[in-house]
Amino acid sequence: MAEYLIFLAISTSIFALFALGLNLQWGFTGLINFGHVAFMTLGAYTTVLLSLKGVPVLLAAVIGAVVAALLGLLIGFSTLRLREDYLAIVTIGVGELVRLILNNQDLPVGDTWISGAFGVQSYPIPLVNLQPNLFIRLVMIAVLTLVAGITFYWLWRWTRPTYAAKRVAKKQEFVSRLVVASLLGLLSAAIYISGVIGLYNYNPKAGLMLLSLVTLAFVFWRLEVLVRSPWGRVLKAIREDEEVAKALGKNVFWYKLQSLMLGGVIAGIAGAFFAWQLSAIYTDNFQPQLTFDAWIMVILGGSGNNVGTILGAVIYFAYDTLTREFLPRIFTNLTSDQLGAFRIMIIGLILMVLMIWRPQGILGKKEELTLGK
Repeated sequence: MAEYLIFLAISTSIFALFALGLNLQWGFTGLINFGHVAFMTLGAYTTVLLSLKGVPVLLAAVIGAVVAALLGLLIGFSTLRLREDYLAIVTIGVGELVRLILNNQDLPVGDTWISGAFGVQSYPIPLVNLQPNLFIRLVMIAVLTLVAGITFYWLWRWTRPTYAAKRVAKKQEFVSRLVVASLLGLLSAAIYISGVIGLYNYNPKAGLMLLSLVTLAFVFWRLEVLVRSPWGRVLKAIREDEEVAKALGKNVFWYKLQSLMLGGVIAGIAGAFFAWQLSAIYTDNFQPQLTFDAWIMVILGGSGNNVGTILGAVIYFAYDTLTREFLPRIFTNLTSDQLGAFRIMIIGLILMVLMIWRPQGILGKKEELTLGK
């Protein structure tokens, strides 16, 4: 059970990172990106190919994020002066273009060149060969405890009723926050206990989980600071009406470009973790479906809300786990392919109901909703 929770925590944190990048682009800036997986693909392949050349894995991941940012720069310069629908069309094409190029080109895997269709295996993974003594294990547990403590404290602060929440009109928002914080707190406690067990009896997956959670916490913290800064307020102004931002003297193109590149950086880092978790990557691992999974997480949690995006990732993977476990027991006459299609139908139905009942998502604000424009 502890190992499964560790696996689930790694998967959720990777896709929470991936979705946070999309949320910055769409939720805060209004950029419609249907090819977000391209950033993840470049981040993953750059990381593993460089690490096979002897570059330290963490430095390789940073370079992978920079390469993903350069892709954002390229896309931005070619499309951001056009209408939003052109950006959507171009990004769909770029996502598939990157995947197909990698699939049909020879890649420098170590000292040889191998066709991309064969995938990349046996690359270095951080902390996998670590054999920590008791002191190192206790330090890692202390870091996990610090992350868990900050998470609990932040959830408590986030739930506290503000002046606005005390008013009757905001009571529903306060109750929603209380329920969400309680669920996230329980989940965090379960992951913390599993992580402590995994780190004490050292399991490389627990080390990867610690690294992914620390990265997620850092990215979330910096994004929260950024979106509350003047820079973030300009992004929101562009999302609402970019003509107003232009009238105030803001360089809308430059702000959009920064948002696209920063979202690409975050997705590139998620790609590195995705590759480390899989242990072997193939181009089929980076299908367009991953982009739409991220969209589901953002829409479920509420676009323009970083907590909502993480909540969306948690709900998505909880749904994925539960349906994989219980649906085959209930519908014993269905094949695995039929069950897969059935699971997609259910999540589609949930999204349809949500868009009718609460189009802003679970934690989103209706007054900031841009879908209806």
